[in-house]
Amino acid sequence: MITSIHGTLVAVSPLVVVVEANGLGYEVNIPVTTAEKLPAPGAVVKLHTLAVYREDSQALYGFTSSEERDFFRLMIEKVTGVGPKVALSIMSRLSLPMLQGAITAGDVGMLAKCPGIGKKTAERLIVELRSHFTGAAGLPAASASSSDRAVAHFQHDAVKALVALGYKTADADKVVRQAWIALGPSASTEELIKRALG
Repeated sequence: MITSIHGTLVAVSPLVVVVEANGLGYEVNIPVTTAEKLPAPGAVVKLHTLAVYREDSQALYGFTSSEERDFFRLMIEKVTGVGPKVALSIMSRLSLPMLQGAITAGDVGMLAKCPGIGKKTAERLIVELRSHFTGAAGLPAASASSSDRAVAHFQHDAVKALVALGYKTADADKVVRQAWIALGPSASTEELIKRALG
């Protein structure tokens, strides 16, 4: 199983990159949220990958973190009706902290705005995946650190506030992601909102 690839970034598009490693060029499918974090072609990159084999195809999916890859795997293995293309589409629309926050909060409306899924699939995402992010009593699962949970909470709250101000969910998530990258992981909800509106 190919779990990561490390090499030269040869070509980049919003949903596909080519990484050259040891003389071979690998086509890797990526979400838009990964493409936003990649350097210019010619730079060395490392992507955490998942190979998906079907009867009539095989594809490699890549992410900037192992957490994103593992979430992608969870979606395609645990949620009925969510295959690699739909999962990639979902992760292209919302960042991992936003997805985890929406699932934990049971926010069907936010998830249903992702292309390729409706209300029923959004509900299945919540039912099937919530236990992976919360314990039996509804408390955050031990697998996620308290700082990761705080970041997800702050980002989720900031996006919800921007949506309430009239932003589309995807646009709000994008500006909050950019604000978080600019301000760092210690940014509060208020700081993220202020930066996003600035």
